[in-house]
Amino acid sequence: MSGLKLMALDGEDLSVISTHMQDSVFKLKDVSLDLRSGQFLLSANRFVWENATRKGQSPERCRSVLALKRVGHARSHGFDRNDKEQVLSLLAVRFTQNGEGPDGTIELVLSGGGAIALDVECIEAQMADVSGGWEAASKPHHPED
Repeated sequence: MSGLKLMALDGEDLSVISTHMQDSVFKLKDVSLDLRSGQFLLSANRFVWENATRKGQSPERCRSVLALKRVGHARSHGFDRNDKEQVLSLLAVRFTQNGEGPDGTIELVLSGGGAIALDVECIEAQMADVSGGWEAASKPHHPED
């Protein structure tokens, strides 16, 4: 198991989590939002990028959980929210600040043009690997435009 555990309290920290979560795949059934507690949870099969460049190392995935707190509202587009079995691929996690305060929107950018946008009081995110790794069929590839 990679055993990676990260916490983000600002945009720079969140970009580190974004880098590690890039190319994670998940199903909508593995996403939950509890507005009473203000918590968004995403369980995904994360591509283990930190091992991908090691010589002789096979590409690997592991199960990871991304928790975003202080969420007040959520929106989404570009996918069918009723299809809980569809597989989505996460490309990036971005934060856009509202004015001078700590509040803003965390956007989970998905392949194919979809996104999940979460309005937050401030950045409070955690990412943790929760399983051992397994060999991935291939390494994700992003063609240059």
